[in-house]
Amino acid sequence: MEKSDIKKIDMKKVKGFLSQHAIYIVLVMLVLAIAVKDSRFLSLTCLKDILLQSSTKVIIALGIAFVLITGGVDLSAGRVVGFAAVLSASMLQTPDYARRFYPDLPQLNLIIPILIAIIAALLAGAVNGFIISKFSVPPFIATLGTMVIVYGLNSIYFDLPPNDSQPIGGLRKDFTNLGSGHIFSFPVIVLIAIIVSIIVWVIFNKTRLGKNMYAIGGNKEAAKVSGINVGLTLLILYAIAGSLYGLGGVLEAARTGGATNNYGNMYEMDAIAACVVGGVSTSGGIGTVQGILAGVLIFSVINYGLTFIGVNPYWQLIVKGLIIVTAVAFDIRKYIAKK
Repeated sequence: MEKSDIKKIDMKKVKGFLSQHAIYIVLVMLVLAIAVKDSRFLSLTCLKDILLQSSTKVIIALGIAFVLITGGVDLSAGRVVGFAAVLSASMLQTPDYARRFYPDLPQLNLIIPILIAIIAALLAGAVNGFIISKFSVPPFIATLGTMVIVYGLNSIYFDLPPNDSQPIGGLRKDFTNLGSGHIFSFPVIVLIAIIVSIIVWVIFNKTRLGKNMYAIGGNKEAAKVSGINVGLTLLILYAIAGSLYGLGGVLEAARTGGATNNYGNMYEMDAIAACVVGGVSTSGGIGTVQGILAGVLIFSVINYGLTFIGVNPYWQLIVKGLIIVTAVAFDIRKYIAKK
């Protein structure tokens, strides 16, 4: 073999490595660039803050991924997050709080309001899946409609007397501990995000549902021919996505110690951006849990890191936008090359 052939093979290997691991390289470069400006960014305190900020975003992004991998999209995610936050918070206030949402409600077991909020979010997701699979409504339109409806329902609920659209506060300690508590010095909310990530990885890689999800995203018609019940699978996937939005909303209320009907606004955009940057194809059929985690961390590092070194917040938006456009451009190029 000639030297020129060896060089070509080596270059192919290098390009392949860079292509496969680009997201992680970008993450490391971002961290190092910010650390050069201020070495305190590498402290355990900063790492902990980034992980805390990333936890609910990871759960929501993993929910969005179930939809994106099928070739769909979910614009209702953020409003479902807000609805779950308001539902759970409204039933988990301390008995002595002056502006209780339910003045005469006895103290419920912690798990009951959480389950109610997650089930409500799951139903919202299932409605999306039903509309898309039963009536062949494009996911963009179906979830856009659901987004508006859920926000309307949440606002009506939030405006009920005696609350009258006041921010919900005075949350119980056992609830807020989910967002700010620790187990052996490890944040509870981060532990929950890790457990959810492991469960989603198993679904993606070790279950028939996961295989069907990738098959539908790769080629829906071929999936039908191979015997996959596409309609039922989509309904289940959208329902799972909804339940993850619900869990994210519950944890967001616990983390911040309150809730309003505007919680979750535009969260779906951040989640979709994190998925796309993390390698989830906009054309469907491609996506990994580890890539999604890296995508979320990249945006958390941008938000936290650039603020940490005093960069104008408006510049952060420009950087995020450039990263999103670049990621989508690379994804489209790969799709065209395969075609």
